[in-house]
Amino acid sequence: MLEHKTISLADQVFERLETDILCGKYAPGDILTELKLVADLGVSRTPIRESLRRLEQERLIEISQKGILVIGVTKKDLADIMEIRMRVEGLAAYECAKNITDEQLSELRETLELQEFYVPKQDASRINTLDSQFHKLIYKFSGSNALYDTLIPLHKKVLKYRRASVENAMRSGNSSNEHRAIFEAIAAHDCERAEKEMQNHIANAKAFIQEKESR
Repeated sequence: MLEHKTISLADQVFERLETDILCGKYAPGDILTELKLVADLGVSRTPIRESLRRLEQERLIEISQKGILVIGVTKKDLADIMEIRMRVEGLAAYECAKNITDEQLSELRETLELQEFYVPKQDASRINTLDSQFHKLIYKFSGSNALYDTLIPLHKKVLKYRRASVENAMRSGNSSNEHRAIFEAIAAHDCERAEKEMQNHIANAKAFIQEKESR
């Protein structure tokens, strides 16, 4: 049974199902039923039906008379998402370098240093959390709600691929070094360099994912 926290039960169910789809628990092509989801989550059909409508709007599932078809993130979706991220996150890094305060910079530094601490230990769970936090702070400290609201869902949609990256020792190390280069540009308030370093980081992540997917 899902615990009731500060968000509604329907929101909890949606977030759980979205994560299960994005991390691959429910794979593209799987057929789900309301009864299976009721059993899996231990909730009634009402919050599940509401969540399914939202997932269909997100294009993660398709509902028909045959059942609930899991679509997930297709290869075309993935290529588009990474291309959009490369361009828009570059802008977020640019704005972050321009607007970040000393207090915010300290928070970003702490997140980076924790990531650098855990990379040699190959603690994939903590590295993944800190990697996500580093990006989210840059979105937040850009000072643009539009950039934040655009990038957060895109970042989440590549959940499965980000996990694969942090579980690869070479890629997680390279990613940490790339974060360091982004941070140093932001700390120097060098907007153009911050944008370029972020674009390079996303391009490298895209190349890693595409190589892994082609195997």
